[in-house]
Order: sequence, then C-alpha cells, then structure tokens
Amino acid sequence: MGELQRRLAEFAAARRWEPYHTPKNLVMALGVEAAELAEIFQWLTPGESARVMEDPGTAGRVADEVADVLAYLLQFCEVLGIDAPAALEAKIERNERRFPVTESGGRVDGGAGETDGLDGAQGKANRHSSE
Repeated sequence: MGELQRRLAEFAAARRWEPYHTPKNLVMALGVEAAELAEIFQWLTPGESARVMEDPGTAGRVADEVADVLAYLLQFCEVLGIDAPAALEAKIERNERRFPVTESGGRVDGGAGETDGLDGAQGKANRHSSE
C-alpha cells in the first residue's frame, strides 16, 4: 500500500495538485467515485450483481471504479496520516469482540430480538462489519 500511496503522491505532485488534495476534497471525491461504482449495480437483481464480472465491458468499468475509490481512499489516508491496514486490523479486532461467534453453528443472531449495549435497547436487524 505504501508504494501505491507514493505513486499517487508523485502523480499529484508532478501536476501540482497537492493544494487541492485536502481531506474535505478527497473525501468528497471518494464519495463521488463510490457512487459511480454503486451506479453500475443500481438496477441489477442480486443474481445479476453476482455475475457482473462475467461481462468484460462491465467488469472493466467495475475495476476502474474500484481503482478510483481505492486511489482516493489511499490519498485521504496519506493526507491525514492514517495507516489504512492498521486501522482496518484494529476495526476487525473490535468487531470480533463486539460480535463473538456463538455456539449456534457460527451464526450470530442479528434478528429483531437482539439488544445493543447494557441498557437492552433494540439492536439493528442487519449488522455490517463496518459498524
């Protein structure tokens, strides 16, 4: 990742783009690129979305948008001094503690009866590892 960040920084420096690569601008560009990736999948059925890489044209578009998202994320991390792999590892470790595997065959019940925290408040039905 460090090599990719270095190449991106050199690319921007050669074009004198550093003044524009503020955290605000980079996170906005990241959101735009993520939306462009989402747009490819917007009206697909779940089955169609699972097969999206079978069409070479669409596969190329998906790969390009993934590259754009990753580029802006890496630049954002570089500007703010965030070690992305370390941040991800720390998040995974927190989630492993928050959502332990139960004795129910490895499935953690995320249904309507789940509670969040000590106060017993209703939890979310659909958990995601980024929460």
